[in-house]
Parts: sequence; C-alpha cells; structure tokens
Amino acid sequence: MNTPVRYALVGGGPGSFIGGVHRMAAGLEGRFTLVAGAFSRDRSLSAERGSSWGVDPNRVHTDHTELFAAEAARPDGIEAVAIATPNDSHFALVSDALAAGLHVICDKPMTATLEQAVALASLVRASRKVFALTYTYAGYAMIRDARARVQTGEIGRVRKVVVEYPQGWLSQSSDAETRQASWRTDPARAGIGGCLGDIGVHAFQLVEYVSGLRAETLCADLARVVSGRRLDDDCNVLMRLVGNVPCVITASQIATGERNGLSLRVYGDHASDASHSH
Repeated sequence: MNTPVRYALVGGGPGSFIGGVHRMAAGLEGRFTLVAGAFSRDRSLSAERGSSWGVDPNRVHTDHTELFAAEAARPDGIEAVAIATPNDSHFALVSDALAAGLHVICDKPMTATLEQAVALASLVRASRKVFALTYTYAGYAMIRDARARVQTGEIGRVRKVVVEYPQGWLSQSSDAETRQASWRTDPARAGIGGCLGDIGVHAFQLVEYVSGLRAETLCADLARVVSGRRLDDDCNVLMRLVGNVPCVITASQIATGERNGLSLRVYGDHASDASHSH
C-alpha cells in the first residue's frame, strides 16, 4: 500500500497545459510516480518532455500502443495511464489501455460523442479496472465543505443552485490560433461542445456533486459570439434538478478580462453556501 503506483502519461508534450497539471497533481502525496510516457507524436518533442521530467529515455515513446507493449514486457511496468490528449482521441486511448490491463485516469470530457461514452462505459464495467475522470474541482476543500453542509442538512432543503465559470482567453478571433486553442475550437477534435465541453462540464459536475441532486430537464443557449467560431464559446443553461429545484449555469470563454473565475452558490431554505476559485 505504501508503494507508489507506476504510471505513464499519454500527451502532455511541450506546449501542453494539462499534462503538467496531471503530473503535479499525481505527485502531491507521493502515491504515484511517472515512469514512462508517450508525450508527443514527434519523437524529439516526446524525448524533450521525458528528459525535463526525469523519465528514462528507454521508456519514452511516440505511440501509445508501442508504450503499452513495451511496459507490459517489463517486470516493473506501468500499472496505470493518465490521458491528457484532445477529446477525439479519448475513446481509442482508454479502450486500448483497458485492454492492456491498465487503470485509467482520463482528462474530461469522457469522449467526443455520447455514443462513444455509452460504449466506453460498457468496456470499463467489463474490464473491472479503475476509470477516473479528472473533474478536479471536486477535490477542493471548499467544495468538499459545501457538499458536506448540504448532505448534513445544515442549509436545509436545497432551493436553488447557481454556477458561473467565466474565462476570457478566447475573447478575440486571433486567440484561437494558439496550439492550446486550435483543437478546442475544432469540432473534429473537440467534439460537438466547445466552451461547454471544455469548462461547462466542470460547472455541471459541481451542480450534481455538491447539491446531491440529478438534473432532470434543461434549456441551453449555446452561443458562438466571436465571428467565425465553429463551436460555442459562451453558454447559458437553465435546469431543473430532482424535486423541481431551479439551477443556472453560465460558462464563457469570451468574458473579456476574466481568467478562471469559477463560483458556486447553493441556496437552502435555512442558509446558503458559496465557493469561489480563481
């Protein structure tokens, strides 16, 4: 139980944002150790990333199938894999990892389409392996406290939930030219959701996680504010949770001047609770 889990990272090469976050989070309590990876399809970039993170060059690859096969042949091979790649690759990567007998930590969203998600859920159940999606805000102390206050009845019966997640990093059309933004604004790689799939899913997950109530109905307005955008960059969603509880979600990546202004408010008939993250 005291031996760190040996894991590999797929994705996270130079220029990646979330790959470094996965590595940092995995190492916080010393329960995981990064020993291998396929950080980029470009051999030099994958080697560069592996070197900067102290990974044995012999365990750095450019293809996940090559990575899984090589690690399976080692007595000290990986036990889990973290996936930090664009959405369109999640289904194939997770499927192959489960088939290789590995536990999986996958960046959200689960897949690029609902059909893929349904199929993947069946594969996960059949594999009997751990499959985790990184809805990271659920780990924040203030979020855990808010959830506990709701569960213990401290705020009374939940009356309304409001989650806001404004960002401004895609405020201009030229912002989408960066490496990070290019695939997030491309439906072929991101899937059918732009802002909604990138950060709206965090807001939705927090609604159900903290309130303890499932969404039953919704009315969504997904806007493409910046000219030429092929996916939504601003989202406003009205929902009704179990018990006819009203809920409002707003998520935006064109809110000029905002960085990562996530906020959550849960109103009960006795009290309310609010959490903020910047």
